[in-house]
Amino acid sequence: MPSMFSRRSSAPIETPDEVSAVEAAVVDTEMGRKGQTPSKGRPTPKRSANQSRKVVEAPPTNRRDAAKRARELRATDRAEQRAGMDRGDERYLLARDRGPERRLTRDLVDSRRTVGTWFFGAALLILVGGNPVFPPVIQIGSQLLWVAIAILFVIDAFLLCRKVNKLVWERFPKTQQRKLGLFLYAIMRSITFRRLRIPKPAVSIGTKV
Repeated sequence: MPSMFSRRSSAPIETPDEVSAVEAAVVDTEMGRKGQTPSKGRPTPKRSANQSRKVVEAPPTNRRDAAKRARELRATDRAEQRAGMDRGDERYLLARDRGPERRLTRDLVDSRRTVGTWFFGAALLILVGGNPVFPPVIQIGSQLLWVAIAILFVIDAFLLCRKVNKLVWERFPKTQQRKLGLFLYAIMRSITFRRLRIPKPAVSIGTKV
């Protein structure tokens, strides 16, 4: 009768190589669950979190560095404010440019050609042509041109103000804007060269507003 102590186990004996393979698989599985970087030979995940970290600037060490940093911050703020004004961002606009009524008025002016745009250029030519050194014919022609430009400017301003009055109060019947203020705003923008207008024109010439 075989002895109890001499009975052999029926479980197979694992070799050292098999034990190492099992341990490696367990470690890789645990690392994958915890979000750790896998071992070599496997693709590394993108580290967007590290790339998105902002670099914190060291504080200035002396008055010169502090003044330089302050100038840079002011320049950055001015550039940001100017860019916001150019694109018509309400947060950066002056009080005179804010509000949907003012935006509509700007679009009305920018969507059409105005006599006022050429008013100052024509006035300069007229002043030069009216110089006594030129023949009387040129002087008289300059004066007549001045009268013609003035009449055309008045007519164009009248038509512009009438259009502003119609559309603004049609779309914003409860507006608190004063008519005279909007009319002057439209006229002043109409005599400014298109490239120099602030905010920049948001519509092209001929666009239906």
